[in-house]
Amino acid sequence: MASPRRPLSSLRAVLTSGAGGGLVLMASAALALVVANSPLAEAYFAALKTYLGPLSVLHWINDALMAVFFLLVGLEIKREMLDGRLRTWSDRVLPGVAALGGMILPALVYAVVNRNSPETLRGWAIPAATDIAFALGVLALLGPRVPVSLKVFLTALAILDDLGAVIIIALFYTADLSLPMLGGATATLAVLYGLNKAGVSRLWPYLALGLILWGFVLLSGVHATIAGVLLALTIPLRLSVGRPDDPTSPLHILEHALHPWSAFLVLPIFGFANAGVSLVGFNPHMLLDPVTLGVALGLFLGKQIGVFGFVVAAVRLGWAQRPAGAGWMQVYGVALLCGVGFTMSLFIGLLAFAQSPELEAETKVGVLAGSLLCMAAGALVLRFAPRPAAQA
Repeated sequence: MASPRRPLSSLRAVLTSGAGGGLVLMASAALALVVANSPLAEAYFAALKTYLGPLSVLHWINDALMAVFFLLVGLEIKREMLDGRLRTWSDRVLPGVAALGGMILPALVYAVVNRNSPETLRGWAIPAATDIAFALGVLALLGPRVPVSLKVFLTALAILDDLGAVIIIALFYTADLSLPMLGGATATLAVLYGLNKAGVSRLWPYLALGLILWGFVLLSGVHATIAGVLLALTIPLRLSVGRPDDPTSPLHILEHALHPWSAFLVLPIFGFANAGVSLVGFNPHMLLDPVTLGVALGLFLGKQIGVFGFVVAAVRLGWAQRPAGAGWMQVYGVALLCGVGFTMSLFIGLLAFAQSPELEAETKVGVLAGSLLCMAAGALVLRFAPRPAAQA
């Protein structure tokens, strides 16, 4: 008699879910805070400033390692747009409207708080991003209390939000541009496009040229991580009928290969390297500094008002329908979770205030404060919101 199949362990279930990376990211951020305020703090900050070749350890993490994360983001955007949850315009309306509101309102809140300071106003985009890994991590902890339709909605919203963040970085957070390096990047991108059109399906030529593209973009003045997104757009995707996870498509092969490395290595390293804030000399009045307050309020107030308000408006106007099986209180809870802006918000903050360590520190405090408030409030609302079965 065959033995019954053993159920997956809790640990394996977490690691194989899309939310597992969010839980690991939370742990790495918490560890960074502990280390940055321990006897190891001096060694921690010195290690990040150590140069390995042309870049410091911190720059290798933020410019090179994070390019892997942006490559995965680009692959997800392309797949969802062509063969996934965002394939048709009707699929894109509700998450698209929500993402738009979730970018506009936080930026406005930050701009109002920092309206009298041109120097800090540069950080207007910091609270405009949603961290899908953290948000899905919170949803994972809530289990079946959250209907699947809301998880799909949040994932689609975050994909469009990431697209918006990539565009913002490319347009507003670039250094002095080098035309020769931009020309090299353009030529490399043209070769990659030619490979796609020629039907080349092996991944190694794309990845080899992707390294060259990264080098050109790094030297061009555009942030190097944009190379990851550009490379992703050239990776072939064979559209499938009824098989959105066709394992033979080059894009799917690369996406599935990169996902565990991004979720359990790249993002935790980024979180550990960038979430460390020394609280030596900290006093509560710092929470009222324009950058800290603008980021925290942008994430906590701007995100929930923008996402929830735009969703309600879209449904009331008949543009879209509310996620199936979800009540308005649950939609509001997800809107709160959209204010968890850890990865992208920190990343944009580092670009906005690259020359000001003090403003970088204020950004980190604002991101952590706003994100923690949104996590706690969102989890609380979803925990006590009526379950789908109890709704009329």
